[in-house]
Amino acid sequence: MGNNKTGSSSYLARPEKVIRQWFVIDATDKPIGRLAAKIARILVGKHRPTYTPHVDTGDFVVVINADKVRLTGKKGSQSFYHYHTGHPGGYRAISWDVMLQKKPTFLFEHVVKGMLPKTRLKYERKLKVYTGSNHPHSAQSPQALEI
Repeated sequence: MGNNKTGSSSYLARPEKVIRQWFVIDATDKPIGRLAAKIARILVGKHRPTYTPHVDTGDFVVVINADKVRLTGKKGSQSFYHYHTGHPGGYRAISWDVMLQKKPTFLFEHVVKGMLPKTRLKYERKLKVYTGSNHPHSAQSPQALEI
């Protein structure tokens, strides 16, 4: 057992060997679900051939113009952000239309976070979301990624 007769071996990434890249994505007029799914793949690292499930091999993603993202179908009025205040009768539900007006960055982060795996790798802060077209990460020289 354990002998591989073909001579090839599996590659397992090591956390200290991972080289991270920075990407900039413009969310203007893009459907929020499709965009979030592709961003989640980049954050986890599944776009790389060196993907290893137990190692964080993902890259950093900067999303600009998050307030101009598109909600397709009836998501704006039929999808809700749910939370509870902790007090009796404190259930609250806010529609995505209202959230997109009040806190577009929070809504975008919430949608992407729901698509990430439910492990400790989910909580790595590699997603940066901004409402305008400017961001403070120009020193990292991010590459523009068209989705």
